[in-house]
Amino acid sequence: MTQAAISIDTICKTYAGGKRALDGVTFDVPQGSIFGLLGPNGAGKSTLINILAGLVNKTSGRASIWGFDIDQHPRNAKASIGIVNQEILFDPFFTPVETLEIQAGLYGVPKAERRSRELLRAVHLEDKADAYARTLSGGMKRRLMVAKAMVHSPPVLVLDEPTAGVDIELRQQLWSYVQELNASGVTVVLTTHYLEEAETLCDRIAIINHGRLIANEPTRELVGKAQEKVVAVTVDRDVGEVPANACFHKIVLKGARTLEITYAKDRVNAGEVLDAVQEAGFGIVDVSTREPDLEDVFLSLTRAANA
Repeated sequence: MTQAAISIDTICKTYAGGKRALDGVTFDVPQGSIFGLLGPNGAGKSTLINILAGLVNKTSGRASIWGFDIDQHPRNAKASIGIVNQEILFDPFFTPVETLEIQAGLYGVPKAERRSRELLRAVHLEDKADAYARTLSGGMKRRLMVAKAMVHSPPVLVLDEPTAGVDIELRQQLWSYVQELNASGVTVVLTTHYLEEAETLCDRIAIINHGRLIANEPTRELVGKAQEKVVAVTVDRDVGEVPANACFHKIVLKGARTLEITYAKDRVNAGEVLDAVQEAGFGIVDVSTREPDLEDVFLSLTRAANA
């Protein structure tokens, strides 16, 4: 069995004052994957990332990066991971190429082996190599952070909300580069609030809520767990009163003649829902359905955990 790129074993973190940020979190990140780490604000994602980065001390548990225990082999563990934080962190008075050169020096990369301009080219910042970093736009700064995390060619890259505040075109460029890195063998761990990105990009997804792991499955299997499905039914006359039926989980009137009906696909099927609409005295003009997605599963799991 191939060793995991990151192995998390019953990690707990309790801050002074008693706040428990992580409560026995255990999972592995497979080598070569794009792995999604999702959860609501305050769930513990950033705490876990900061433990891996060596910025926060865990209370208990074990963690290893590329086979190196973060306590027993901290230097090797840190050399095996590049982290792009939510916060934009670099000196605004250095140019992008100077920023990367300094970062490479901190990691002990010999001058002959540094790839500063190559990395800037890869993140579409080659033309800004010698401009002051403070003059860059928000999206450019975010891409510079990705290049900064890759100066020592780590086998694992962690992206903590990398597309926050980035426009659509720059977001697509960033994901294109991340997918190229992944294709070259880099394992990518991604946290994001853009769930459609996670669903599209990630091979596997773990969800943390209130410091506990509540899901860890291949993306397709996780999305397949969604039990609610939505059907929009356009009827032949204006709806005066929304019909009620036991097979409807929720029904909402959208416009004068369109009923948006949510039902549990493990209990009823679309045919039964449409029969119920006709039994209420409506003729059906048009029908469209929406398949459940990662957002549906995410909301369902986090709400259940909060109950």
